[in-house]
Amino acid sequence: MTTPATTPAQRNPAAPPPLPQARGPLSGSVLAVLAGRGTRLPDAGTVRRAHPYGDDLHLLLYVLYELHYRGFAGTDERLEWDPALLAARAAAEDVFTDALRRDSGTGGQDVAEAVDALLVEPVGDDGHSVSHHLQREGQLWHLREYAAVRSLYHLKEADPHLWVVPRLRGRAKAAMVAVEFDEFGAGRAEDIHAQLYADLMADLGLDPQYGCYLDAAPAQALATVNVMSLFGLHRRLRGALVGHFAAVEITSSPGSRRLAAALRRAGAGPAAQRFYDEHVEADAVHEQVVRRDVIGGLLADEPELAADIVLGIAATGYLEGRLADHLLSAWREGRTALRTPLTG
Repeated sequence: MTTPATTPAQRNPAAPPPLPQARGPLSGSVLAVLAGRGTRLPDAGTVRRAHPYGDDLHLLLYVLYELHYRGFAGTDERLEWDPALLAARAAAEDVFTDALRRDSGTGGQDVAEAVDALLVEPVGDDGHSVSHHLQREGQLWHLREYAAVRSLYHLKEADPHLWVVPRLRGRAKAAMVAVEFDEFGAGRAEDIHAQLYADLMADLGLDPQYGCYLDAAPAQALATVNVMSLFGLHRRLRGALVGHFAAVEITSSPGSRRLAAALRRAGAGPAAQRFYDEHVEADAVHEQVVRRDVIGGLLADEPELAADIVLGIAATGYLEGRLADHLLSAWREGRTALRTPLTG
């Protein structure tokens, strides 16, 4: 990865990111269309033969989902609703969704059991926890790689979950908006959690520009972001998005406490520490609201969505586990977990 020609302070933070590099024929054909250099897209049959967790499929999904967020520099904004691109995306979503239903658990409809399991942490480090590893023995370069990988999520933190708000009512809607209000800084731009994460990145000597590390991020990281857009952009999966939201909020506080400790041990500055310190306190409160009112309110209105809530919880854990195994495997071997190593 090369150093940008301009510093973050010289760039417009609202500017959309450039298109990434292709990772295979599927993403390559989509990127050519977005760049105005091509017209031919893969047919549904070709997409459905792709690896459900592979780089090519997940970059295809990521760039097409990104059209609903910031978009890309030089890309025609009308392509957001292009029927051919939506058809390619739908085929890729089928591959991803089928794999998640198959791989992330045995299913079930016991939401209380699934939520209670989120509250049970292993006694000590089970060898699969990134936050435990970073707290105990993480080096500064590990923390910088972790921050770069997570930037794909945290620089759009809370945005994907907003898709569910118009699909809820009453108690669930009010509680969801209350939690999201905190995520967006409670009315203060400088306290928006995405901004706090940008501050963390700058403190670690990383580029906080939105989308800067997309090319460096492995497929496992793309999948953890894509699943939010998958659940959020489909009304039929609103229960799964609530399940994802619950998994994130309920498990965040203890992990954030460990990450804050890891940053202090590595000598990171106060801006880096603040992001995780904020999540320790805020998410401990959010956990109760999510359990009681977001999930409770949704189930009171639509009890038939119980299985989807469980799916959202299980899929989140499965994908986070795949990412954790990738990161820890690389770091324990003393090599970068990124597709291209950080510079600077």
